[in-house]
Amino acid sequence: MSDDSGLWLLAAGPAGATALYWALYRYYRNTDKSHAFERDTAIEAKPVTGADRKVDTVIGTQERRIRGDNVAAYRTRVQRDRDSPPPL
Repeated sequence: MSDDSGLWLLAAGPAGATALYWALYRYYRNTDKSHAFERDTAIEAKPVTGADRKVDTVIGTQERRIRGDNVAAYRTRVQRDRDSPPPL
């Protein structure tokens, strides 16, 4: 048995790994089969409908707190379920 016969086995490792990587990449990415939204989808533009209604105006930072906040009333924010047992 000569020393040259085992050389193909050393080259088969990296070549097989490269082939496996490329096959998995092509299988999962399938960029040649994927749908290109910008190119394949026809979009018909329509005029914008609707109305704008002004609700409230806040100018600057005049108020230090938000109206209607419940930060101080933690018992009304956190409701305990009466039917369930207390946590352990």
